[in-house]
Amino acid sequence: MKSALIVFLKEVRENLRDKRTVINTLITGPLMGPLIFVMLINTMVSRELEKAEAPLKLPVIGAEHAPNLIEALRQQRIEIQPGPADAERAVREQDADVVLRIPPRYAESWNKGEAAQVELVFDESQRDAQSAVRRLQGALEGYGQRTGALRLLARGLSPSVMKPVVVAERDQSTPQSRSGQMFGILPYFFILGALIGGMALAIDTTAGERERQSLEPLLANPVPRGQILAGKLATTTAFSMTTVLLSMLAFSIASRFLPTDKLGMDLHIGLGFLARGLFVMLPLAALLAGLQTMVAAFAKSYREAQTWLGLLTFVPAIPTMLLTVLPFKPLPWMYAVPLMGQQIALTRFLRGEVVNSDALVLCFVCTTLAALAAYFVTARIYRSERLAISA
Repeated sequence: MKSALIVFLKEVRENLRDKRTVINTLITGPLMGPLIFVMLINTMVSRELEKAEAPLKLPVIGAEHAPNLIEALRQQRIEIQPGPADAERAVREQDADVVLRIPPRYAESWNKGEAAQVELVFDESQRDAQSAVRRLQGALEGYGQRTGALRLLARGLSPSVMKPVVVAERDQSTPQSRSGQMFGILPYFFILGALIGGMALAIDTTAGERERQSLEPLLANPVPRGQILAGKLATTTAFSMTTVLLSMLAFSIASRFLPTDKLGMDLHIGLGFLARGLFVMLPLAALLAGLQTMVAAFAKSYREAQTWLGLLTFVPAIPTMLLTVLPFKPLPWMYAVPLMGQQIALTRFLRGEVVNSDALVLCFVCTTLAALAAYFVTARIYRSERLAISA
């Protein structure tokens, strides 16, 4: 293995000299994700909290038909404004988030003690209007419940007759587990970091050297090609794991600037998460290094390898989308599937859940076996004389 170590040190030294590789792999990749994530979350939360605390401007059509309702809405910090001539058009053109329309028969139904109908005109597809709609719906429902209770008391009945069943909620979630709903995409950043962190090296140490005509002299040395490949894969894996570590550290620092306390959540990325996360990510980084080197070995140029490996960046998104769209209970066999096992383990770590040691060992061993399989297939390619011939 001395030859593999020599190749490893050679590749590390050469790639550390390449400023572009260092910047893209060790700086831009790990830092851009957390920076963009913090900016998006802070912007979204700040905007929603600002809208929740500010008075709600509500255009009302037919406000004169329900003076009591209008007064009750004003007490809920809702600012009543004149309604537009065409409510539907105003909502479609985003001139108003929601419009309240009170028909003329409202007063008649109210005086008879019947259910008085009002209309809410809004566009469910407008995300910016959803908070205003929910806020108005809550105010109207509260007003209706209070009015219904007063009507029952006026007739000598207890309002409790309208609630034969009282539901006592016992929420078992914790602030950290609730954060898994919003921050469940973080494992994708870590897995993508492992993929991007080794991509430049996988291309440069194979297709790049072929293009520079330096691979052929290297393979001409009286050294088993399997050891040369092992040194190259070890370098790619080391850079991938460095990117993952830096990404985790960056998110750990970035979590301090997220308004999780305002959301009743707690995002904790400490030493325990780092240790367990790096443990499950190590074999995956080795597997991705083998797959990237294998693909790069078929490319005739650096640009061609870059094109093909760029398509691999979509692979980590598959388990992320499956777990987001189709949430399910983790089963033991899922930890044996590379990518999915890491995704589930990292997600549970973020939620503060305890993952069985058997599941972690299963995840590590099965992904390691897959990495070894990728190594042997790539080693077979390295034994081909066509690889040593420069394009």
